[in-house]
Amino acid sequence: MNRFPNEVQIVTRRRAGVFGVLATLGIVWFASPAPAADRGNDGQFDRRESSHFVLYQDVDIDERSGFHGSVRFEREVLRILEAGYDRLDKFLGLRPRRPIEVVVYDPDAFAAQFTGLFRFPAAGFYHGVIRVRGDTVASAQLERVLYHELVHAALDEAAPNYRYPAWVNEGLAEWFEMRSFGKRRLSTGELDALQRAAAQNALLPLRALSTPSLGHLDPNTARFAYLQSYAIFAWLANSHGDPAIERFASDLARSRNLDRTLRRVFRTDMRKLEQEFTRYLGG
Repeated sequence: MNRFPNEVQIVTRRRAGVFGVLATLGIVWFASPAPAADRGNDGQFDRRESSHFVLYQDVDIDERSGFHGSVRFEREVLRILEAGYDRLDKFLGLRPRRPIEVVVYDPDAFAAQFTGLFRFPAAGFYHGVIRVRGDTVASAQLERVLYHELVHAALDEAAPNYRYPAWVNEGLAEWFEMRSFGKRRLSTGELDALQRAAAQNALLPLRALSTPSLGHLDPNTARFAYLQSYAIFAWLANSHGDPAIERFASDLARSRNLDRTLRRVFRTDMRKLEQEFTRYLGG
């Protein structure tokens, strides 16, 4: 039985300099022309742990204690993450065994360090460590980003040597994020955009969305690629039920064979899936 914790047990807390954080995280950097040194608002990251997460944060919060203090912010972020961890098991059948490391950056520091890493603006990303642009409060937007990146971390932990196609990786993350907030179906605007694309034969081919990442896409194409990837899983969930998405995610992590998993769970393959999805949109 899944439950959403009302309170997070805090294990330890310490201040760590930037180089100590890097050594602790064991960061593997994306290639970039001029990689910058890891830095936050003041070059120091607070560290706090819960049952399944190690949190580092350097958000520009003036107070340490109190209702608007950094300690409350850290507790709230860990509460969100632990609730997301329980939802991972409920919706995707995934329960990472090792602690997941999360770094929440001051917004200005995140922009200065990671702008240019992708062709489109990003609020967070996962590459061995969850990294997100922070806020001074545990906002709904921050919660959504954390939930999205949590799926990438869980999939990677379940099958560390498997390269998920981007439409699967991002589609599951988008679906989990939306489903966790109670959204079960495409909005009218989302459906209209997809139906127009289908009518114009402008849906993105699944083979083009099967690269390991969507980071190379321009902003408009990336936005549509995320929407289309999410829509596939929203459609599958509505057609087969949420438990089918759980079976798909957990079976794919075990078998690391997409064709086999599609056949076992949805009785289809990539070609038929693409055709059926297009027909669903009226294309």
